[in-house]
Amino acid sequence: MLFIAIMSVVIVQRLLELTIARRNEKWMKEKGAIEFGNGHYPWMVLMHIAFFVSLIAEVLIFKRGLSPLWPLFLLLFLLAQAGRIWALASLGKYWNTKIIVLPGAEVVQKGPYRFIRHPNYLIVAVELLTLPLIFQAYYTAILFMALNFMMMSVRIPAEEAALKKLTEYEREKGRQSRFIPQMLKKFDN
Repeated sequence: MLFIAIMSVVIVQRLLELTIARRNEKWMKEKGAIEFGNGHYPWMVLMHIAFFVSLIAEVLIFKRGLSPLWPLFLLLFLLAQAGRIWALASLGKYWNTKIIVLPGAEVVQKGPYRFIRHPNYLIVAVELLTLPLIFQAYYTAILFMALNFMMMSVRIPAEEAALKKLTEYEREKGRQSRFIPQMLKKFDN
C-alpha cells in the first residue's frame, strides 16, 4: 500500500513538473531564450521513465518489501522532495527540465543556489538512490545511479557551457562547487 501511495504521488509530481516546465519554456522562448543540449534530452526523459518502470517491475516481480531501514530512506527521500521544491521555487520561471538559457539573464544566487551550482541534480541523485532503497529494489538503485552519473557527465558540462556563453555564470559561479557547499570544503583535507 505504501509503495502504491508513494509511486502515485511521485508520478503525479513529475507530470506536474513537466507542465510547469512547458509553461516556463514558452515564457522563456518568448523572451528570446535559446535551447541547448537537446540531443541528450530524449535520452534523459527515457532514463527517468525507465527508472519508474524498473522500480515498479523489480518490486512486483521480486516481491520486494520494505527495507528494515525504510524510515531512514523515506526521511532522506522526503528531505530531497523539500529540496526539490526549494530549488524549483528559487529558479522560478527559469526552472526547466531542458537546458534553456535567456541571454543576459541574472544568474540565480538564492535558495540552495547560494551554496552549490547544481542542487537539483544532487537532489535527483538522492531520489534515484533512496526511493528504490525504501523497497529493497537494489538492482534499480545501482543501475539508475550509474545511468544518472553518465547522463550528468554529459548534461552538466552542456548546461554550464550554455550558461557561460550567454550569462555571467563564470564570474558568478566559477569558484562555487557543483555539489559540495564551500562551508563543508573547509573540512575536506
